Amino acid sequence: CVSCDEEESQFRRLYGNPDGRIEIISPGVEHAFFAPGDRSGARAALGMDPHRPLLLFVGRIQPLKAPDLAIRALRSLDARGHGDAELVIVGGASGSAGDVQEAEARALVDELGLHDRVRFVPPQPHHMLSSWYRAADVVVVPSRSESFGLVALEAAACGVPVVASSVGGLVSLVDDGCTGLLVEGRDPDAYAAAIAKVLDDPQLADDMGRAAVERAKRYTWAFAAARLRRLYADVTARELVACA
Repeated sequence: CVSCDEEESQFRRLYGNPDGRIEIISPGVEHAFFAPGDRSGARAALGMDPHRPLLLFVGRIQPLKAPDLAIRALRSLDARGHGDAELVIVGGASGSAGDVQEAEARALVDELGLHDRVRFVPPQPHHMLSSWYRAADVVVVPSRSESFGLVALEAAACGVPVVASSVGGLVSLVDDGCTGLLVEGRDPDAYAAAIAKVLDDPQLADDMGRAAVERAKRYTWAFAAARLRRLYADVTARELVACA
């Protein structure tokens, strides 16, 4: 099983065409938690400024997820008229070098003079994480690689535009120009340009948010479970026939 079309393509590039078939079964999103909500209410509940542009990064603080790129993109927004924008990083250290990488991220914030515009928040339970999504103007997913990209899906379900790397499963999840924007390469200025495009055009942001919600409705755990159950039934049936 693979989670999306892009992961299937990557599998075939790396390993060739296997015997049998590759089944695409995408993860779902819990729509009872992740759904559109009032942005001002979410910000009030979280103690965030109701007027400043708010960017959100959700994920482990590690090179693969590239929080440093989100931080540098925030600095690049200054030249695009968004020197008041804030970035919230929700996530914690990960792996044996996690503490070092988190310290490096915090040091980068200080180096760029962003200590009053970047907020580090520890990992959140799902019922709280959805509030952070709703509070955001843009969710930034600058990962170097993603097999699927659950953060992008959760943000979409909450009606928030996503600016993401054009890699892996993010290519399947984010409809470029419709539910969000995909960015090629690792240039912070390119990310800042994409983020500013959303911030500068409230109508575009609203349209993307509505389209994202509709896109996210395709992904439910009930559908994923049904697909997986059918796959197991097919495999079991073939094994029984082979052993008969």
